[in-house]
Amino acid sequence: MMPFQSISELPKSVRNLPSRAKTLYMKAYNSCWEDLESADADEANREKASHEAAWSAVKEQYEKDDETGEWVKSEEASGKRSRHVIRHRKSRPSGATSQAKAHA
Repeated sequence: MMPFQSISELPKSVRNLPSRAKTLYMKAYNSCWEDLESADADEANREKASHEAAWSAVKEQYEKDDETGEWVKSEEASGKRSRHVIRHRKSRPSGATSQAKAHA
C-alpha cells in the first residue's frame, strides 16, 4: 500500500473516525511512509510501521468513548476521560501537594 491520496482510500478500520482524525491518520501515515523510503525497509514493514505511527498520532488527540464506541477529541470525553487517565492522575501527587510538603 502506498501513501494515501485521499481519505476515501483509508482502510475500513479508520472509516469510523471523525473527519479530522481521518485527515490526521492519513498525514501521519504518509509522513512515516516517506520517512521510511530511505531506510531500505521492505514494503510490508514500511506499511506496518506507517499504520502504527498513524494510529499513534490519532490516539494522542482522540479516544474511544467506552459507552458509545465513538472516537472523540480527548478533552471532549464529557468530563469522564478514560478511566486509565483518571487513575494515573490520582496515583501521582500534584505539584502543589509536593511543594507544600517541601515547605512544611
